[in-house]
Amino acid sequence: MGEWSERGWPPDSPLFQPPNPPLIVAQAGFILAWVTRGPARLVAQIASLLGLVVWAWWEFTDGVNWVRRLYGVAGLAYVGARIGLALGRRGR
Repeated sequence: MGEWSERGWPPDSPLFQPPNPPLIVAQAGFILAWVTRGPARLVAQIASLLGLVVWAWWEFTDGVNWVRRLYGVAGLAYVGARIGLALGRRGR
């Protein structure tokens, strides 16, 4: 397949890589949430956030360099903010 598909880019300190399974789940959930309504949308949003949490945690704990770990921190912060906003709207 080549080095891009195995390690990411740039090869010596990868900043980008092909999506891994949790990120694919997050992307699929996002797309499904965008095109559905009702309970299906809620399930898709939850799947998207769960996929993003797993991906972000993996990057944060096992990222190959500090940039990738920072991606993980940003992903976790994003999910935390989304959950905080959702809980804030529910409390009104």
